[in-house]
Amino acid sequence: MRPLFHPAIEDVRPEAILHALSDPERAAIFAQIAGGGSGGTCAAFANMRERVIPKSSLSNHIKVLREAGLIRCERQGVEMHNHSRCSELDERFPGLAMAILSAYGWLPGEAKAD
Repeated sequence: MRPLFHPAIEDVRPEAILHALSDPERAAIFAQIAGGGSGGTCAAFANMRERVIPKSSLSNHIKVLREAGLIRCERQGVEMHNHSRCSELDERFPGLAMAILSAYGWLPGEAKAD
């Protein structure tokens, strides 16, 4: 398998973060990852917000979050484990990601009830 692309924290751009979190489903996925601490698998996000997310859409959402520098993904066997890069992001852009999630009305680890 080819390695996954994870930008160095110095290469993370604010416009990439804004784009990645502009989608409510991606923002909800990131909030769950940021609040989970242990890093959830992709399958854990398939039934978010009372709606089933197709695997292809979920893969794309994870890819956008990863390439924006918001999460780090690790393969463990056949599963992909996702971890937040909040501490790195807060050093580079203090409070940016959490301010965006707050604007959606939820904190990390909470899914917004619609």
